[in-house]
Amino acid sequence: MPENLDIELVYLYPKENSTSHKTDKFELVHDEENPIAIFRRGLKFTMAIRFSGRNFEDDMDVVKLIFSFGKNPNPIKGTKVSIRLDPKRTDPEDHNNWYAGFLGRSADSITLEVSAPVQCPVGIWSLQVETSRANSTLPPTMFDYESEIYILFNPWNSHDLVYMPDERLLDEYVLTDVGKIWVGPWGSSRGREWVFGQFDGCVLPSAMLMFALSELPDASRGDPIKTTRCISKMVNSNDDDGILVGRWDGEYEDGTAPSSWTGSVDIMQEYLDNQHPVNYGQCWVFSGVATTICRALGIPSRVVSNLVSAHDANATLTVDKYYNESNEEMDYDPLNPMGEDSIWNYHVWNDVWMARPDLPIGYGGWQAIDATPQETSSGFYQCGPASLEAIKKGQVGFNYDIGFMIASVNADLMRWKVDPKSDLGYTKIYCNKYHIGRMILTKQPYIFDPNGDKDRQEITNQYKAKEGTPAERLSLYNAVRCTELAKSFYALPDPGLEDLKFELQELETIKIGESFSVVVNIKNNSDQVRNIKAVLSAGSIFYTGVKAHVIKKAEGKFKMGPKSTEHLKMVVKADEYLEKLVEYCILKLYAVATVEETRQTWADEDDFQVTKPNIDIEIPAEIPIGKATKITLKFRNPLKKILTRCKFNLAGPTLLRNQILPYQDVKPGAMVKVTTHIVPKMTGEQKIVATFSSKELLDITGSAKVEVTDDDE
Repeated sequence: MPENLDIELVYLYPKENSTSHKTDKFELVHDEENPIAIFRRGLKFTMAIRFSGRNFEDDMDVVKLIFSFGKNPNPIKGTKVSIRLDPKRTDPEDHNNWYAGFLGRSADSITLEVSAPVQCPVGIWSLQVETSRANSTLPPTMFDYESEIYILFNPWNSHDLVYMPDERLLDEYVLTDVGKIWVGPWGSSRGREWVFGQFDGCVLPSAMLMFALSELPDASRGDPIKTTRCISKMVNSNDDDGILVGRWDGEYEDGTAPSSWTGSVDIMQEYLDNQHPVNYGQCWVFSGVATTICRALGIPSRVVSNLVSAHDANATLTVDKYYNESNEEMDYDPLNPMGEDSIWNYHVWNDVWMARPDLPIGYGGWQAIDATPQETSSGFYQCGPASLEAIKKGQVGFNYDIGFMIASVNADLMRWKVDPKSDLGYTKIYCNKYHIGRMILTKQPYIFDPNGDKDRQEITNQYKAKEGTPAERLSLYNAVRCTELAKSFYALPDPGLEDLKFELQELETIKIGESFSVVVNIKNNSDQVRNIKAVLSAGSIFYTGVKAHVIKKAEGKFKMGPKSTEHLKMVVKADEYLEKLVEYCILKLYAVATVEETRQTWADEDDFQVTKPNIDIEIPAEIPIGKATKITLKFRNPLKKILTRCKFNLAGPTLLRNQILPYQDVKPGAMVKVTTHIVPKMTGEQKIVATFSSKELLDITGSAKVEVTDDDE
């Protein structure tokens, strides 16, 4: 019997493949002695295998490609895969799985096309080729491909989570290796050139070192959410062996002054050579290095500069300044002994582009990450990725660090004076709602102005609505209402300005399918006419507080006479909210009002759950052990629509394993009824739980308890 095939050479055509994979700028690809293959996941690459001794026999030779990733490759975790080559394989490429197909063959070699799935881990992979004979008792022969193989994110592939639909922008946000970072205070900021240098030969290896020193599991390195969060953690070295040491005190003798860096490459090279954090960086340096790493990995990234940036140290969504009885500013925060709020002239972070499958639809796209150490998040100095859409809408219930980013761009500047009569110990004497986040800048795509700022692009409106508008106030108050400490700060009135009283009526129980109203009662206690702007809205939310859909919104202006009362009302009909309900059918009512003359602003909310019918479980109070007992589940469809894709789930410890009972479509108002049998296995009091779900109606539940008896007793 012929022995296993011997492999003379495996060749991955690093230079040839790099063009189609848009990795031809990487220096590693063009190394004369050892060119490194750099591929993008979800895209085919060509490779060849040359045999020695004899030719490949289709029916007898078994050849496998074994790709491995990380310290402990594991097929279950997606860090190891074995692909058996089949000359007869004709199935199409699958972007969710590894693929290998024949392109051609000669007397002593085969040419293959291979692709990695769009969710595979990103970084260094190794390759082994295993040969054996069908039905042979000989152990397989292994050939090790000696070079590293890099697989990167693929923002050109629509199935990759970092896909950017406008491919022209990828020339800027992935392939451009020199850019600008806007630094300096409001009114005199300038674009500082920065060499990102993401294609330099040291960048990918130093990024791999960074990941190796992090706590990010190998299997998570294909997830751009976890990867960029790790980058925000590891670019600074505050609580790990990250890349840069931050310093702002002007003492840089034992390192490089932040202003001396021209780009990221020297920093990355020093980090790679010494495997130790580099001295020193500041926010714009951290951002520049983060951009380099993201673009090298294939994650679209841009540098973002926030002019007049808030550092909210105590999660109040405010920047608080305190004054003593003599109107002198205190040099500490008396309400936050662990730290104090601050305002940076400018602060620089990054936006990264990705889908967010962990959030409701509409919150993908640009996400903010901040590699500058300011506050801990989940125990580490890391920040983001925070959806810009969530920041703009004040959705602090979303991952990650939305509240901190909202404060950075839109906190109110509040000034407080000692007041022993106040519950807080201080009285608010002034509030500036326009100071923070004066302008947010990035570099405009396709343009580079070495002598000016013609390449500056303002993106403030991507982070927040225009200052002073109802939308801007509404988003901020959305965040305040979901931040416990912030409520106390924003609830305290401006002295002498609160002469209108507002009350949001709480709703009684609303059955699903019924209409409801948002009602606000207003009383003008002043002797003057007041002009009021009001916004009423209703939306569906998840039980975690995450907003799902806006159902209805009404806003307008009206005038109130002295000592008068007014009632605002917005009716929400069933047809307006039924399609927008999410699981548990929780709705949130919002009301925000501003008095033009006094700038008094009031906001309130009310959460309530639309009630749905319960499943009625018909079962005897006592049932015998070991015998089949009939059980009936029923409820009436409360909707004026057909329920489709219906099913019951039935479970009860010791009563039955989870059962799924499919059910036919249900007409509007019809009774839903299903019968099954259970066989108890233990005596005593037992519980049974049922749920019903359909495409149109979810979270219908019911439960019952029974006594299981032994007839022999």
